[in-house]
Amino acid sequence: MTAEYSINDLTYWNNRIEEAVKAIGLDCYEQHFEICSCEDMLCYEAYVGMPAHYPHWSYGKAYERQKTYYQYNLTGLPYEMVINSDPCLAYLMRDNTLLLQILTMAHVYGHNDFFKNNRLFKRDTRAELTLEMFKAHADRVRSYIQDPGIGPDKVERILDAAHALRFQVPRNGPGRAVSRPVLNEETPEAAAGRLQDDLLGFLAERGALVEWERDLVHIVRDESVYFMPQIETKIMNEGWASYWHYQILQQLELPQKLHLEFLQRHNLVVRPHQGQINPYFVGFKLFEYLNRQYGASQLMTIRADERDQSFLRRYLTRELCEDLSLFTHDVQGEDIVVTEVSDDEGWKKIRDVLAQSVGTGNIPVIKPQSVEQGKLMIGHSFDGRELELNYARETLNYVAALWGGTVELNTVINGQTVVLSATKN
Repeated sequence: MTAEYSINDLTYWNNRIEEAVKAIGLDCYEQHFEICSCEDMLCYEAYVGMPAHYPHWSYGKAYERQKTYYQYNLTGLPYEMVINSDPCLAYLMRDNTLLLQILTMAHVYGHNDFFKNNRLFKRDTRAELTLEMFKAHADRVRSYIQDPGIGPDKVERILDAAHALRFQVPRNGPGRAVSRPVLNEETPEAAAGRLQDDLLGFLAERGALVEWERDLVHIVRDESVYFMPQIETKIMNEGWASYWHYQILQQLELPQKLHLEFLQRHNLVVRPHQGQINPYFVGFKLFEYLNRQYGASQLMTIRADERDQSFLRRYLTRELCEDLSLFTHDVQGEDIVVTEVSDDEGWKKIRDVLAQSVGTGNIPVIKPQSVEQGKLMIGHSFDGRELELNYARETLNYVAALWGGTVELNTVINGQTVVLSATKN
C-alpha cells in the first residue's frame, strides 16, 4: 500500500460508492476487492484474471510479452481486473493513487451490474460456480501432466489443438449442454446437426479421443463458453462501467484535488484512440446519448437485452457517428484511403461495418456438416470475407488431430468453391 492512503481510506470510499450504487439502482453481486502488486497484475492479465488456472505455454508467452512491454514503457497495466463471479472479485493495483482506486472501484460496480443482468451472462454462465470451475479445471489438467502415463507433452498437444478452435463454440444460443460421455446411440450426422454451431463441442463428443483427451477439450470449450459473453459485449460492458463510474464520482463530492485528478483520469479512459476503436469511448458516448434520449429506466433495459452487434445497429445514429468522427478506410497499395464518412448515406455503411467487426464478427464461423465413411465434412459460413488460407490450413490440421482422421473444409475463394483437406498424422 502506498503512503498516500490506507485500507481504512479504501473502505470509507467503497462504502460511499456502495451507497451511490444503491441510490442509482444498479443491481450487483456482493463485491470483493483484492489489493495486488504490478507483478501480480501481470500474472492475472496473462492468466485471464483467474486466481487459479491451468498451465499452458501460451499464458507464459503472454506474461513475458506483457512484462517486456511494461518494462520498456510500451504499454501500461489495467487499473483493475474484474471477474464475472458471485461474489464478484476484482483486483486493484497497490501503486494506484487514492483517486484512481476510487474511480476503479466505481468502474468495477458498473461491470458487476452488467455481469449480473445482461442476458448473455445470465444465459451462458453460472457466476456462483466460476472460481470453482476454473480451479477444478486447473487441478485436472495438472493431474494429467503429472500422470506418468500421460505427461506434459501429450497434454500440450491436445490443448494446442483445442486452443486453435476455442472460438468455434456457440455464439448465439445456450452453450452449456454438450454431452459427457459420448452419446453412442446418436448418429454422427445427428450430432453434427445438434452441434452445428459448436465445432469444438462436436469434436469433444465425437472425436477419436481417449477419456483424458476428451476431458481436456471439454475444459477448453467450457472456458471459451464462459468468456464468450465478454467478447460479445466489450463495447457495452466497458461503456456501461465508464458511464456509471462517471455518474458515481460526480455524486461523491470529491475534494477539489481528487476531483481534478478524476476529470483527468476519466478523460484518459474515454478518449478516442488514433487509428482504432476505443470501446470505452464508443460505449460511454452511446450510453450518455441514450440516457438523454430515453432515461435511466430504458438504459437498464438496453443493458439487459443487447450485445455489441445489436447495440450498434439499433442505437448508433448519424448524429453519434458524426460526434465520434467515425469513418471507414481501405488499403490500396501503400496508401490508406477513406471509403465512407458520416454523411447522409455513409453513416449507415459505417454503422454496419462497425457492427459486423465487433465481438466475434471477425472470427470465421466453421460448422460440422456431415460424416461420410469416417471423413468429417465441415463448412465455412461465407459472408463475403475469405479465409486466410495459411491460417486455415494450420487450423484444419488441429481439427484433424482431434477428429482422428480426414477432415474436409468447404469455403469460397475468388468466387469459387474450394475444398481444403487434412488428415491426422
